[in-house]
Amino acid sequence: MGKGSSLSDGVVKKIILSYTYVAIWIFLSFTVIIYNKYILDHKLYNWPFPISLTMIHMAFCSSLAFILVRILKLVEPISLSTHVYLTSVVPIGALYSLSLWLSNSAYIYLSVSFIQMLKALMPVAVYTISIGLKKESFKKNIMSNMLAISVGVAIAAFGEAKYDSWGVLLQLGAVLFEATRLVLIQILLTSKGISLNPITSLYYVAPSCFVFLSIPWLFVEFPVLRESASSFKPDLIIFGTNSICAFALNLAVFLLVGKTSALTMNVAGVVKDWLLIAFSWSVIKDTVTAVNLIGYGLAFLGVGYYNYTKLQALKVKDGQNKVVQQGDEEVGEGLLDEKDGNEMSGLVGKKNDQD
Repeated sequence: MGKGSSLSDGVVKKIILSYTYVAIWIFLSFTVIIYNKYILDHKLYNWPFPISLTMIHMAFCSSLAFILVRILKLVEPISLSTHVYLTSVVPIGALYSLSLWLSNSAYIYLSVSFIQMLKALMPVAVYTISIGLKKESFKKNIMSNMLAISVGVAIAAFGEAKYDSWGVLLQLGAVLFEATRLVLIQILLTSKGISLNPITSLYYVAPSCFVFLSIPWLFVEFPVLRESASSFKPDLIIFGTNSICAFALNLAVFLLVGKTSALTMNVAGVVKDWLLIAFSWSVIKDTVTAVNLIGYGLAFLGVGYYNYTKLQALKVKDGQNKVVQQGDEEVGEGLLDEKDGNEMSGLVGKKNDQD
C-alpha cells in the first residue's frame, strides 16, 4: 500500500513539474513576442529597427553565456574543432540570424494574431525541406495533412483585415529559414553526436549571429540610427528587461525539452498561439475575423493531427526498442544458462573421471 502510494505521489509530482515547465515556457515565449511587438510597432514604443533589436539580444546572450561557461564555469563547453565550427555551427548561426531578423521585422507590418497563424506553416516547411534533403521520405498521408494546414493558413490570410504582402513575405521567409535551420541541426550536429544545450548553443551560435546581422545592419539601419541619434535616447530598462526575457526563454526551452520532450513543446506552442491570438484581440485590439478563426482552426487541426502521428510513431519506436532490449536480455540469459550448463557438465565429467 505504501509503495503504491509513493509511486502515485511520484507520478503526481512529475505531472506537476511538467506542467510547470510548460507554463514557464509559454509565459516567457508570450512575453518576448509581445515585448518585441511593443518595441518595434510604430503605434507603441516606435523603435522600428528589428536588426538592431536582434543584435542587442545576441550581444546580451553571448555575454551571459560566456560568463556562465568561461568565468563561472557552471556549464561545461563542448570541444569543437575550427573545421566543425565553420562547417556546422556557422551555417546554423547564419540561418538563425536571418530567421530572427525577418520574424522581428514582420511585427512592424502584421498583427501578433496573424503572425501566429502564419507560423502554423512550420511543420509544412520542415517536412518539405526534410524530403528535399533526404531526411524524410515522401508519404501521401503526411503530405495531405501538410496540404490541409496550408489551405487553413491561406483561408486565414484571405480573412485578414489588415493584410500586408510585404509583412507576409517577411514572415514566410522567417519560417523557411527557421525550418531549414532545424533540419540542418539534425544533419550537421545531431548526426555527428554533437549535442548543445541552450547555454552552449548561445555560447557558440550567438556570436556568429551577431556578426552576420552586422552586415545588413551597416547598410540598412546604421545610417538611419546615426541621423536620429540626437533625438532618440534608448531606455536601458526597456531593452535590458527585453534582453533578459530573451535569454530566459532559451533556458526555458532547455528545461521544457530536457525534462519533457520536443513534442511537448510543439503541443505547448499550439496553446501559446491561441493565447496570443486571444491577447492580441482583447488587449492590443487587433482585428480577428471569423474567416481568420475558421482558417486557423483548420490549420490547428492539421498541426494537432501531425503531432498526434508523431506521438504514435514515437510510441511504436519506443516499443520496438523495448522488444529489442528484451530480446538481448533473453539472449544474454540464454548464454549464461548455457555457460552454467557447460560448467556443470565439466564438473560432472571431472567427478566421473575421478571416480
